[in-house]
Amino acid sequence: MMEAIDRRPWLARLLLLGLGGVMALGLAPFRLPILTVLALAVALRMQARSPSRRESFCRGWMLGAGYFALALQWIVEPFMVDAARDGWMAPFAILLMAGGLALFWALAFWSSWGLGPSDGPRRALAAVLALTLAEMTRSVVFTGFPWALIGSVWVDHPIGQLAALTGTHGLSLFTGCLAVGVLTLSVWQASRRALLASGLTVFGWAGGTLLGERMIAAYDRMDPGDRPMIRVVQPNEAQTLKWRPEMIPVFWDRKLALTASRTGARPDIVVWPEVSLPYLLDPGAGPDTRIAEAAGGVPVILGAQRFEGEDLRNALAVLGPGGEVQAVYDKYHLVPFGEYFPGGALAEALGLQGLATSLLGGFTPGPGPRILDLGPLGRVLPLICYEAIFPGHADPQGLPRPDWIVQITNDAWFGTLSGPQQHLDQARLRAIEQGLPLVRSANTGISAIIDPKGRVLAQLALNTAGVIDRPLPRAAAPTLYARTANGPLILVLLAAALWIIRSRIVKGH
Repeated sequence: MMEAIDRRPWLARLLLLGLGGVMALGLAPFRLPILTVLALAVALRMQARSPSRRESFCRGWMLGAGYFALALQWIVEPFMVDAARDGWMAPFAILLMAGGLALFWALAFWSSWGLGPSDGPRRALAAVLALTLAEMTRSVVFTGFPWALIGSVWVDHPIGQLAALTGTHGLSLFTGCLAVGVLTLSVWQASRRALLASGLTVFGWAGGTLLGERMIAAYDRMDPGDRPMIRVVQPNEAQTLKWRPEMIPVFWDRKLALTASRTGARPDIVVWPEVSLPYLLDPGAGPDTRIAEAAGGVPVILGAQRFEGEDLRNALAVLGPGGEVQAVYDKYHLVPFGEYFPGGALAEALGLQGLATSLLGGFTPGPGPRILDLGPLGRVLPLICYEAIFPGHADPQGLPRPDWIVQITNDAWFGTLSGPQQHLDQARLRAIEQGLPLVRSANTGISAIIDPKGRVLAQLALNTAGVIDRPLPRAAAPTLYARTANGPLILVLLAAALWIIRSRIVKGH
């Protein structure tokens, strides 16, 4: 069968396009990581048999295009909020995003071609190393976009706990190695080294699962102690209705009523979602007694828009027991084309604007990460929406380690099929990587309280209004990833790459 495919490059490319889509089924809402491994195994076999570097580039691009087209299908949803104005851009958005991100995979396959004998495990392993590096690269270039990382498919499996050791990029490498192992079991059994790799694969799967389960059990044995009670408010303000003048008081009264509800235990702090205030926040103005009365005299974390001079900021504020502004954090990693239009003054002169604000030019980024000291409630790291998809933002260097993370977001922009679920899973991975609990308040869902093992202890479904009342989980000890970030993974990649290159030089191919 492989010989027939090799004679028809167009057929190989179409098959890889489909395999990319199958790989994406490991992500939410499907969460079938075994399909990711199997589809990647077939793709690596086809890469190992690629006849030329040019063909490898094409095959990598097709695989990536299929993966990102399905994984990022939610990208069209923001353009449909105001379809009359923005709907025409939706097809271009998905085509450009999928095609652009696929270039990273294309370069990975291109660069790994020829590193090892044709149709051999060494060439497949070289592609895995290059693909991991490509995933790391797309996470940082052009402000970065680490959404739908391959390793994130393990968030619901005990293997996902390895993110505490290696981070999500390490899980991507692990996934690729499992795929190579599948090939050795099914295709390359005759090779002594291939058989060794097969054994290591079985050991890796079983060992990773067992280690993850032990890490969870060790945390569960910890004494949680006396923990503060968190109330998470989910008002369910549909984005198409959120700013209609007649709906603003309806949603405002709903938030106050949910905050004041006495159906659960009395909270020690209340969390509202992103851009909750229907008015501009002014830290110098008087206290908001309406929120203070509804909260019963406890602090409230909420999202708002505010001006700093002439700059519009997407902010998180902490209101004290009396409704006064005690602390403010300004989002510093903004969404390109969503919260601002690249080009600054030129974009403003051309009348171009982001989707999330009608102000020409969009939001201005804040100065950087900040830890908010809430006294007896501990130190909290604030993240606003998009910022939670970046592993590095959950561990701001040079700042004290927080006791917990709070993410406020408005996932009403992302539809209901996959966007909110994938965004939640990425927040769960930040909790695992750092060993910290994470409190998530989302306008239309999915709001959740997440423990340091990435488990969702309580959540509110999409498109429902309600509250979560739950004690804040205890933080775990700092993880290896929290202490070293991607340093060990980079060393592993370098060592493996040097071994492959040395083998090629010694053996002459």
